[in-house]
Amino acid sequence: MKKNKDTTREMSRYTEKEEKSGLKEKLPPIDTFPNQFPDYEIKIEIPEFTSICPITGLPDFGNIVIRYIPKEQCLELKSLKMYILAYRNLGIFYENAVNRILEDIVKACRPVSTSVTGEFNPRGGMKSIVEAHYPKTKKGSM
Repeated sequence: MKKNKDTTREMSRYTEKEEKSGLKEKLPPIDTFPNQFPDYEIKIEIPEFTSICPITGLPDFGNIVIRYIPKEQCLELKSLKMYILAYRNLGIFYENAVNRILEDIVKACRPVSTSVTGEFNPRGGMKSIVEAHYPKTKKGSM
């Protein structure tokens, strides 16, 4: 039996509002500055990332690692910090947070490539690691 989107949602206890929570909220802009060199990678670690679970209202904690190869622009760290701090009071699933961070970085600096990894503290005895990449990999490849 093939499940459609509505059937899957009926089986879930989450509404579309919760599923999409945090994806459209206005966050501080990520500023950039001109890149001076070709062909190198920048790695940024954010060991104290926090956001709010849209279901329980409890905080989620994790480590975010951003890796990117800049093209014409580099991310400015102070504005990135203010952007990341805005997640502190944002209700968003951490899978969505990682993908939104990736999308916002791509919009800000148009890198050659980038990845965002979120390694989240255990909750309910399970630890989650979420990775998102740009350019997108082909479906089904891991």
